[in-house]
Amino acid sequence: MEFKLFVAGVIVFIVTMMLLVASKHFVSLSESTIFKTVYSWLDTAWNALIIASIVMFFVIQAFKIPSGSMRNTLLEGDHLFVNKFIYGIHVPFTDGKRLSKFKEIKRGDIVVFKCPPEALSEQEKVEKAQKDFIKRCVAIGGDLVEIKDKKLFVNGNEVDEKYITLGDKTVLNGFNLFQSQEEYQKSWEEGKFTTIPNIFIRDNFGPVKVPQDHYMVLGDNRDFSFDSRFWGPLPDKYIRGKALFLYWPAKRFRIVK
Repeated sequence: MEFKLFVAGVIVFIVTMMLLVASKHFVSLSESTIFKTVYSWLDTAWNALIIASIVMFFVIQAFKIPSGSMRNTLLEGDHLFVNKFIYGIHVPFTDGKRLSKFKEIKRGDIVVFKCPPEALSEQEKVEKAQKDFIKRCVAIGGDLVEIKDKKLFVNGNEVDEKYITLGDKTVLNGFNLFQSQEEYQKSWEEGKFTTIPNIFIRDNFGPVKVPQDHYMVLGDNRDFSFDSRFWGPLPDKYIRGKALFLYWPAKRFRIVK
């Protein structure tokens, strides 16, 4: 969206400059009331579009919840603002490099991120789809993660997840399809769990170690979330920002946490 705004701003700027050049060659045009009005609007528009694109790229972005994977923390259709600079300002045209980090991503943060390729369907890959996800970070690089009968353990300690929703009371028994822990870890990191039936992954998962500069993110609607259990660890370079506050519907206005 920010790139489209920037391009629109550049186009409007070019049109504005063309009108300015034309007015210098045609005095009668520059004295026209209609010309002055159009020029004034275009001059304001290109400035507004470029400033808006810069703000959205570096500072804050509006985001609409696309699915029910974060119920009941966030509902489908909720609108929120995302803080894009708190984890560092992305350097344009680099592979996820950041400058001036105000804070590190920590366990419990709700983050918006670019959908990893492993999470795209085959059709979406063909169409080169671009979409964003929102999930909760439950583990950072170096953490050992395991899920036992729907209960999350990080570094051997059970996590008190008061925010999660369990929509299916049935506990699906896991079954290790791999011959070694190394094979399990490697397959998970490569996003190959997307090809494994849900029953083997959802409620009993791991243990896996989150690679450095990666995160494990899960949906709060744990039984109905397509997340890191299936498509693997989330690289830091895909992080867009931290969910800031919910602004619509107005009755649900609040800081997101």
